[in-house]
Amino acid sequence: MSNSSSIAEFLLLPFAETWEQQLLHFALFLGIYLAALLGNGLIITTVACNHRLHTPMYFFLLNLALVDLGCISTTVPKAMANSLWDTRAISYSGCAAQVFLFVFLISAEYFLLTVMSYDRYVAICKPLHYRSLLCSRSCVQMAAAAWGSGVLNAVMHTANTFSLPLCQGNALDQFFCEIPKILKLSCSHSYLREIELLTFNGFLFWGCFVFILFSYVQIFRAVLRMPSEQGQHKLFSTCLPHLAVVFLFLSTGMFDYLKPPSNASPSLSLVMAFLYSVMPPAMNPLIYSMRNQELKNAIRKVMSWMYFRIC
Repeated sequence: MSNSSSIAEFLLLPFAETWEQQLLHFALFLGIYLAALLGNGLIITTVACNHRLHTPMYFFLLNLALVDLGCISTTVPKAMANSLWDTRAISYSGCAAQVFLFVFLISAEYFLLTVMSYDRYVAICKPLHYRSLLCSRSCVQMAAAAWGSGVLNAVMHTANTFSLPLCQGNALDQFFCEIPKILKLSCSHSYLREIELLTFNGFLFWGCFVFILFSYVQIFRAVLRMPSEQGQHKLFSTCLPHLAVVFLFLSTGMFDYLKPPSNASPSLSLVMAFLYSVMPPAMNPLIYSMRNQELKNAIRKVMSWMYFRIC
């Protein structure tokens, strides 16, 4: 019986069988990756350089953009390289690193989204206490807690997953190293420990989602009581993008991890993984800037400054 120590590499699931289709997927991934780099890079630069955006809401948005950049850079470049070179291989250590980084960044993103909902709740429902509850020190501590929780979660999952004996081959039915796919290769009942840990994470994430939902129920109640339609529109423009990002993340990622294995098909799993691991980092900058006039104006100023510097 072979175990994980005898596996030198894993084989990832290819997007297509023919070389021409592989090149098409490479071009698609390249376009999405460049869009994510541009969008998140603009948000990071804009928030960092514009002093008017040095507020808790934009501080957390900057952290979210950093997480998104890391998340898409963990999976997409390797998928592009495999498509370009027509290969499926990823080394054992590379797979472990990919699992660690992906779990770390996905966990940090969800915790940041939870913190951002608290920021909007305090700003709208308790505006008189906003400066005291969300001072600079508190914001840094909450962001550090989100990043630190992500690291802790990733360490536990990675150590637990790669300590399992693997004897069901080395082919993963996914375009990146994903924990549920690695567990299918296990030949020991020890994998139940990881299932229990994933279940605990599921309850933790659902607890965060309940907190987010409760926050937005209170926010919408407060906004709808406002007499000014202009004020309502402005507040909705800052809240709805965040809610859209949370829904996009949950409706794809949680479904993919919590669906029964017997109902999973490789093509469906591939699509769902693409939606929750690749699309949010590319879509989040667009979602957050679409209805936020202040952020759009700041981004235009940064782009104009960069254009004149180049010229």
